Amino acid sequence: GLCLLVLRLFIGIHVFLVSCALPDSVLRRFIVRVMCSVLGLFVRQSDPQLRDVNVRVYIANHVTQFDHNVINLLTSCNTPALNGAPGFICWSRGFMELGVTGSRAELVDSLKVYSSHRGNPPLLLFPEEAATNGRAGLLRFSSWPFSILDVVQPVALQVQRPLITVSVADSSWITELLWTFFVPFTVYQVRWMPSVPRRAEELSEDFALRVQELLAMELGVVSTRLTAADKTEHMKRLRHTSPLPFAPGSQPLAARPRMPSSLTGVAPEDVRIMAMAQRVKEVLPHVPLEVIRIDLAQTNCVDTTIANLLEGRVPFFPESKESGSDLSAPSTSQAAAASGIQGSVAVPSSKPATKQFAKSPMERHLSLQERKRALYDYARR
Repeated sequence: GLCLLVLRLFIGIHVFLVSCALPDSVLRRFIVRVMCSVLGLFVRQSDPQLRDVNVRVYIANHVTQFDHNVINLLTSCNTPALNGAPGFICWSRGFMELGVTGSRAELVDSLKVYSSHRGNPPLLLFPEEAATNGRAGLLRFSSWPFSILDVVQPVALQVQRPLITVSVADSSWITELLWTFFVPFTVYQVRWMPSVPRRAEELSEDFALRVQELLAMELGVVSTRLTAADKTEHMKRLRHTSPLPFAPGSQPLAARPRMPSSLTGVAPEDVRIMAMAQRVKEVLPHVPLEVIRIDLAQTNCVDTTIANLLEGRVPFFPESKESGSDLSAPSTSQAAAASGIQGSVAVPSSKPATKQFAKSPMERHLSLQERKRALYDYARR
């Protein structure tokens, strides 16, 4: 892979220079396509006769950061630069600069003027506005690409690559380019679909939804209602999500020294476990905090830890301000079970839970059951 990467970097410079030197024509696309095959980029197209020469807007799903370059190897088209500062990088990547930095309405007006000139190449737009892996579903299409003209042609794009995934969320285009040079080959499959006209009195949102459903059926994926903004929010949450408490080879959290939460050196896992332990402590105030933390480190769930403590799966000695007679007793659930074996039957009390710590293990057990039942009722409401 490293040898391919170094070799293809030098070949890629030649491909870039050839694509810049030759004018846009069938000869240029053929030469660049052959040179791209040396870089490991193989482009296949299905039903090329369906491509309508009169259509001025192509609509495609977005899988990689080089989809517009691949489709440009098959036919002449331009993709406007929506993100990123204009300049040499934007131009070298094959984007068209319109000089519009305002709202989507100004962009649509500029694209309408561009499409009105018949000499300009068609537009290639990606209504998803964010790349996905192309295996699960389509992001919700934006309506602005369908406000330019009343006829669009969908283009279904699928990408395959051995050993390594095609597209990784939140990775830069440089990283994706290096991985493309690293792997043996990447196959792009382009399928042309019949053009879709706008229906009478059809809104742009409905038009976008209809084209999205057609593309999803062609690709065999789900047409979702998730947007590019949802993907961005999801990536932000992934960046701030702490790792699992029991990663392979990690030290158990219970074996780590206890540290005050006010210290800046506390690990995020310990802070989260301590917060969860406080929630359990509010429900079960008689359970020692260290016992709660040890069980939470194993279950990583507040409800499971509460159930373990109530059902006696975790032995402990209850904390009490009374004399040591109560401290010598086992856990509340074990005491209740022992009392039940001796013949006393646990009957749920109809009175509300007491606010003071009961002396009898049976009373404490019933009080905790009432708290648990009230907590469940509150959660259901």
